[in-house]
Amino acid sequence: MTFCLPDRTPQFPVDWGNSFFMDENIANRPIRIAVLGTRGIPDVQGGIETHCQHLFPRLAKMGFEITLFARKGYVKNDDPYAYQGIHVVPLKCSHKACFESITHTLRCWRAVRKMRPDIVHIHAIGPAMFAPLFRMTGAKVIYTHHGQDYMRAKWGKFAKFTLKAGERLGTKFSHRIIVISTYIQDLLKKMYRTNRTVLIRNGVEIRTDAPKDELITLAHFGLEPQKYILACGRFVEEKGFHDLIAAYAKLPAELQQQYKLAIAGRPDHKSAYSQKLVEQAEKANVVLTGFISGDTLCAVQRNARLFCIPSYHEGLPIALLEALSYNLDVVASDIPANTEVPLPRDCFAKKGDVEDLAETIATHLASDKPNDYSSIIHEYYDWDKIAEQTAVVYRELAK
Repeated sequence: MTFCLPDRTPQFPVDWGNSFFMDENIANRPIRIAVLGTRGIPDVQGGIETHCQHLFPRLAKMGFEITLFARKGYVKNDDPYAYQGIHVVPLKCSHKACFESITHTLRCWRAVRKMRPDIVHIHAIGPAMFAPLFRMTGAKVIYTHHGQDYMRAKWGKFAKFTLKAGERLGTKFSHRIIVISTYIQDLLKKMYRTNRTVLIRNGVEIRTDAPKDELITLAHFGLEPQKYILACGRFVEEKGFHDLIAAYAKLPAELQQQYKLAIAGRPDHKSAYSQKLVEQAEKANVVLTGFISGDTLCAVQRNARLFCIPSYHEGLPIALLEALSYNLDVVASDIPANTEVPLPRDCFAKKGDVEDLAETIATHLASDKPNDYSSIIHEYYDWDKIAEQTAVVYRELAK
């Protein structure tokens, strides 16, 4: 795969940002990277957060000098701290859902002007709206398109308009656009006629060791090995957990007695939907673990009988890749982001179709076919390969 693509980004006036940096020979020092668009690391709920937690320590080990801007309230520290070679700087932001990304990104821009990085790496289409501002600092700008956030049900018309504007401006003004799936790559090529996309997928680590006291961990949640169906994610409508609970309620009584349904996650912001989902789950005797990470999450994931991801919208879901790393049987909605993962056709159920989801789950619970996804992970979703691919993009731009 080659990443040396022609740069046809709009040209700014030559005096925009030139006084900010490039006053020293980059060949004599590490390439400086500023990262934003994530709530923070480590162990913060969210696909982008998991992505950054795995990717950037590997890039730091390669010699890149990385500063990651986190959001206060999501990370444990209010002051800057180090994490596996990364300098993490928490900045204030609004904690109203519609203003959180905007306020944080503007504070990141002010910090970047003082920091003078060589490359600014923006994650998600919301913060990508400010790609023109980051171009003004003189830095090279990359943004990673993790998914069409304007497809999320929680956003109103203005928010969706803003997110679409972010996608458009990020695609137009960034030097490179990293896409995590061919679906997103094809979308951007069709909508914006860009040839600056670079396909670098999400990844997952294969963990073979059992976490300490995993049976005690399961017992804490009232679970037994191989006796529950698992789903993971935030309590937002596009994750489709309401469909999963409804499908579980339609399973034959003997399957409901044999298998529990457990959902690991929580809402980022309380909403009418998340409150209704909790009520629906309690009524159906669903186990809600809350947000879990580390060994606790590992114990819950690796001992599940079946993993379900009934989403209406995804980029390339890391939760699905994590399920594959444990060789779990999988049932997923048939959206492009899921079907792009090379799984057997019978793993997919029609998006939003509760009856089909229930039938597919029942079929998989009745099967005892073993799974081995290790070759898929090594070929497509290996974090070391992903870090190497990202490093190529950085080095090409830093020239």
